[in-house]
Formats: sequence, C-alpha cells, structure tokens
Amino acid sequence: MLEFLKRPIMVTADINLNVVALAGVGLLSRLWRLTYPRAVVFDEVYYGQYISFYMKRIFFLDDSGPPFGHMLLALGGYLGGFDGNFVWSRIGAEYSSNVPVWSLRLLPALAGALSIPMAYQILAELHFSHCAAMGAALLLLIENALVTQARLMLLESLLIFFNLLAVLSYLKFNNCQKHSPFSLRWWFWLTLTGVACACAVGIKYMGMFTYLLVLTIAAGHAWHLLGDQTLSNVRVVGHLLARAVALLVVPVALYLLFFYVHLALLYRSGPHDQIMSSAFQASLEGGLARITQGQPLEVAFGSQVTLKSIAGKPLPCWLHSHQHTYPMMYESGRGSSHQQQVTCYPFKDVNNWWVVKDPGRHQLVVSSPPRPVRHGDLVQLVHGMTTRLLNTHDVAAPLSPHAQEVSCYIDYNISMPPQNLWRLDIVNRDSDSAVWKTILSEVRFVHVNTSAVLKLSGAHLPDWGFRQLEVVGERVSRNHASAVWNVEEHRYGTSQEPKEREAELHSPTRADISRNLSFLARFSELQWRMLTLRSEDPEHKYSSSPLDWLTLDTSIAYWLHPRSSAQIHLLGNLVIWASASFATAVYSVLFFWYLLRRRRDVHDLTEDTWRRWLLAGALGVGGWAANYLPFFLMERTLFLYHYLPALSFQILLIPVVLQHVSDHLCRSQLQRSLFSALVVAWYSSACHVSSMLCPLTYGDRSLSPAELQALRWKDTWDILIRKS
Repeated sequence: MLEFLKRPIMVTADINLNVVALAGVGLLSRLWRLTYPRAVVFDEVYYGQYISFYMKRIFFLDDSGPPFGHMLLALGGYLGGFDGNFVWSRIGAEYSSNVPVWSLRLLPALAGALSIPMAYQILAELHFSHCAAMGAALLLLIENALVTQARLMLLESLLIFFNLLAVLSYLKFNNCQKHSPFSLRWWFWLTLTGVACACAVGIKYMGMFTYLLVLTIAAGHAWHLLGDQTLSNVRVVGHLLARAVALLVVPVALYLLFFYVHLALLYRSGPHDQIMSSAFQASLEGGLARITQGQPLEVAFGSQVTLKSIAGKPLPCWLHSHQHTYPMMYESGRGSSHQQQVTCYPFKDVNNWWVVKDPGRHQLVVSSPPRPVRHGDLVQLVHGMTTRLLNTHDVAAPLSPHAQEVSCYIDYNISMPPQNLWRLDIVNRDSDSAVWKTILSEVRFVHVNTSAVLKLSGAHLPDWGFRQLEVVGERVSRNHASAVWNVEEHRYGTSQEPKEREAELHSPTRADISRNLSFLARFSELQWRMLTLRSEDPEHKYSSSPLDWLTLDTSIAYWLHPRSSAQIHLLGNLVIWASASFATAVYSVLFFWYLLRRRRDVHDLTEDTWRRWLLAGALGVGGWAANYLPFFLMERTLFLYHYLPALSFQILLIPVVLQHVSDHLCRSQLQRSLFSALVVAWYSSACHVSSMLCPLTYGDRSLSPAELQALRWKDTWDILIRKS
C-alpha cells in the first residue's frame, strides 16, 4: 500500500502573527474608502492618460521614468475592466461611472500596505529586537505623507515597496550565506534581490539609487569573501558568479523585458510619435506607417523625397522652401542675397518635397532601371514646387551670422555663379558604397564649394520667415544631430513638367517594402529619448527644493472638494520627519566616535554588534543619502513626494538608534526606564500629530476655517481656506 495511506501527512508552518497583524492594519489604513474622492487627484491626471493609452494600445513617451510602473497601474485598470474612455482633462474632474477607481488605485495601496510588515522584517533580519522592528513598522503605518501617496494612482508607494523588498531580500540572502550557501532558499533570496532592484529601476529612475546601494553592500561582502581562507578558489568563483548573474544579468534582462512588453502593447500611432525618428514612427500602426507604407526603399536619382531633421529640436521639422525671398536688409542692418527662403517647417506640407537630381542630367525623373544614390555621390536638391536648386554661399545666415545662408538659387543676372552641388554623406553606413535608403539612412549634405554642412540652427525666423526654423550652412559641428537628415516620404518621380510633378507629390505610393525595426533598435531609441528629452515646464506652484523637504517647509494641495472645505494635502508627520533627521545626525556622530575609538584600539562594541551597526547604518543613512542627495544635482521641477523613498530609509534608522542608546548608552536600569518613558511619550506625540492631520490625509471630513487655520502650523503650508 502507498506510504501516504499508512500515516497522515503533516505540514508545519511558522506564521509570524506580528507580520500578519501589521499587514492587516496596513491594508486597513491604505484601503479604507479607497474610491474617495471619486475625482482626479493631482498627478492622477497624467498617469491616467498613460493608462488610457495602454488600454487603447497607443504609443506614448514619458520622460519621467521607465514603463514598468505605468504598466502596473494599467494592470489595475485592466483588471477593473477600464476601457480607457475617460478624458483626463484637469485635476478635480469627476470620474464617470465607467472608471474603476478602486481598481486603478489598488496596486499602489497594496504596495503601501505591504511595506509596513517589510519594515518589521528588515529590522528583524538585522537582528534588532522585536520592539525595534515593531516600532519601525508602526512609524511607517502612521506617517501621513506615506498614507496619502499610497492611496492614490501614483508611483511612489510602488517604488518604496520594491526598494524595501530589495533590501529585505538581500538581508535574508546574507543570513542564508552564513548557514546554507547555494541552497534553494539562498538562490531564491539572491534572485529576488535582483528582481526587486530591476522593478525599482523599472518604476522610476530613482530606483537606480537603491540598486546601486545594494550593489555597493554586496560588493563589500564579496570583498570579504575573497579573504576567507576557509573557502576554496572554486567556491569563491561560484559565489562571485552567482552574485554577478543575480544582481547584474537578471536586472538587465528584466529591464529589457519591461520595454519589450511596453512596445508590444503600444503598437499604434499616437500623439508622441513626432518625438521619435521616422523609422520608429513607421514601425507603428497608423500615422506615418499609413503614409509611408509601400515606399521604394532605395533613393535614386530623380526620387522625390521629404527630408526630416534627426535632431527634432526645438520641434520635429522638414526641409522646406517657398516662393518668398529673404528681405533685402535684416533688422540688424546686414544685407542678404534676396534669394528664395529655405527653412525647416514643423508641419507636413507639399513645399517640403525635393527632387534628388543627378548633376550630369537635366531630367528630374527616375531612369529605368532606377540608379540608386550612394555614399559620396554628388547631388543637387531641386525644390519640387518651384524647381529652384538648394544652395549655400558666403553670405551670413539671417539669425546665425557665423554660418552661411541657405537658399534656393534665383538667377538675377548678377555675377554670382550657382553653388548648388552637395556631397552625400551617409552617417550610419555599413560600407563606403552604401545605398541611400528611405527612413533608415541618416545623411549629411556637405556643400562642395564651401565644405559647409546643411544644418538646422533651431532659431525661429521673424514674421517675414513665418516663424519657421532657420536652416544654415556651417563648417563646424559636422557630427551634431542637427546636421543629420533622413528621407521620410519617398516616391519615384516620372513627370518632368512642374504641374504634373505637383500632382505626383499628392499621389499615393505604389511599391510595398516592409521596414520593421528590431526590438533592440526601438529600445535604444526610446531609452535615449527618455534620458535626453526634458520638457521645459514652467515653475510649478507646489514645486520645492530638497532643502525644504528636510524641515517639511512645503506641502502640496492634492485635491479640494468642489463645494465643501474637505481637501487632501501631501503633509508629513512633523514629529516623525524631525525624529528621522535627528536619528540620522545621532547615528553619524556615534559612528565617527566609535570609528575614532576603534582606531585607538578601544572597542566599545563587540564585533557582531559593530557589524550589525555598520550594516544598519549603510541601509538607513546610505539609503537616505542615496535617495536624497542626487536631487541637488537635478535640473528639473521637484516636489515633496520625491523625498518619500529617502524618508522611508530614514524611518528605519529611528528604532535602530533608540535601541542602541537604550542598550549601550543608558548605564543603569533607572536610565533605561526613564528613556523608555520618553520613547513612549515621543511615539504618543507622533500618533497625536498623525490623528490631527488625518482630515487632510484622507480628505473625508470638512473642516471649518478655524480648524484649517489651526492646522497651518507653518506659514509655508498652503492649506486652502474657502472664503464665505
């Protein structure tokens, strides 16, 4: 008979009721009345638009961070049956009945709730007391700013969750290292560390700070492994390889996976297409792909093309000309050639078309068979509508006097010979005989007579130039993106007469050539755009500096009830914020004191206690510094919520310092008792402040003007008081 029929199967499980209880109260604090307010709250107006794009499979670009966080928010909408049909027009707009508000806010709330028991487990893994671990969790529980941020469709609580998960996983792995290296449990926690780091970076670039912190601590531990004489060389190499795979290869692979899923979901053309290259746009369904589908791949002599600037700054634009000429005299008093204007125009237009002419032939049509243009060939660019040739000469450009004017040549019967030969330089060629290809080739046009390169200066011309962008010939900065162009629309011209050619320029294309980009090419371009694109937003009313965060001298009004004085504010618990900063200062002083004493060979702490003290400081102070100090170097609009990841690490440090003071600095039982009483009074005050700020945290209760004024503890807190 089978063994399991002879005796019952026993399963034993260790359940930490403290963790269960903390998870329960965390869920209660974050999920309670989650659908209130049923209106767009602060940055939900932006993230909601991205969720709608996901639901409709429309491509978008957000320069604030990678796509994993947006996909998590979209997952909540998908699970709730959201169809994306809501206009995210303004903060305070009422959600319609088809918007699953609870589902959209669920994942950030769950992340905020589960961060509380993780704080408990982190201090437990650091081998601090149950009381200290419980204190860290309860501080995260009652911190008002963390509660507010977690209850809305925002990303900070998700980022904090994965930051803490990365730290907790590494600590569990490190503790396994001492007892059961290379066990299944050891591999699980090491791999989970890499996964959590990848998720943190995938939510916001700020997650990179915590990832680097974990890598630094892991590198320190690996350095100690190298000096462990009890390990064989093979064992040491195994440890290093395991860490390299889990902490480097796995995060990179996951990061690429996030973008792969993101691009696979967003396959339709959208409002952000113009930021991307022509090749990227052509890979999307609709939009440019609809226009360019079926174009000939190889540009030939006689081809009709539109030339788009690769730079796309300040706006995506196309090489353009029209019948209007440069004024005889500029505002500065300089004269011009009075030739036909050449500009860069940020809209599709029939005047964007040019014919690639063979200098040795008079015809403006493609021969049969077509003769492709190759790298190094000499060409003339003939404006399709006016039949004038692109030209540059030794005349100062309108707004860039250091560069040459670019024009379309007009014969005024003066002694200035036409200078209209250009040498084609294919920048991304794979050989010196490469063929000029539609969309794929990035090219420069080098003027033969003057060696100047056709370049977009980016300056807006005055009214006589219709505010279009200036194009110049410049002999320097040849490798700059503003000197690089690509063919976006292309057709083979067969008409010699201008009127027939105009009809051709409006006609559809006929050939059918697919040019889908590889994933790595699309990923590289999208990643580069995200890192380099910076929107020039005006200073926001609620923006602040990193120095304002330390002392909580700023707040953010998230939402105001349209009829009552009920409102939601991002306000921190003053007691906790001040205590966190104080704990950081105390730890730093004690650390350097002990370090100096150890240099004098005075060991106040045992080696185990010292190592635990160092690791706790590396996570607490190091996590705070890594997530806070980089903001002083950032040239972007900053808000109070950017400080929350750093604050979370600081809060973990408070019970560490309190326990250390109690265990090592309080010499007698009386001192310990008095210190414990002070800690209880301090925590009671933190709870009291949290309770007082609750109406502004949840926004579920209307307060009188007197009550609101009483909560305005700092003049810089912009608490809204309605006039009667």
